[in-house]
Amino acid sequence: MTKSYDPSWENAFSVLQEVQPPFIPAGAHAMTVVIDYPPGSAGAPPHRHPGGPAFGYVLEGEMLFELEGQPPRVVRAGEAFWEPGGDVIHYSDGNNRDDMWCRFTVTMLCEPGRPMLVLVDDDELEARKHLRIPATEQE
Repeated sequence: MTKSYDPSWENAFSVLQEVQPPFIPAGAHAMTVVIDYPPGSAGAPPHRHPGGPAFGYVLEGEMLFELEGQPPRVVRAGEAFWEPGGDVIHYSDGNNRDDMWCRFTVTMLCEPGRPMLVLVDDDELEARKHLRIPATEQE
């Protein structure tokens, strides 16, 4: 049996984002998850990915995305996002809408023996509040 291939296979993909992460740990393993937030959900509490970067894509709805050192922004269905991992705090991944679900996928790379996600406590948030960038007028 001869297997045929689509002659236009090289045109079947689109680049969603291209980044150079600050590091990918030696021996890293990956985990891909899907997150579903109901309308109006605030999402996960502030956290970081200490063992490596995370790459995501919004499947449905809109996510309010905020990383330390960047103003909050809305990431819509069909758009990609990423986090450098390490010490950077991820403040928000909540549903930006109160009339629809937000669904996104994230692939996290992590150094063996380190957690994929660590919550940030109130004392650290207070100590690092000077690194948080306020929302801009455009949002």
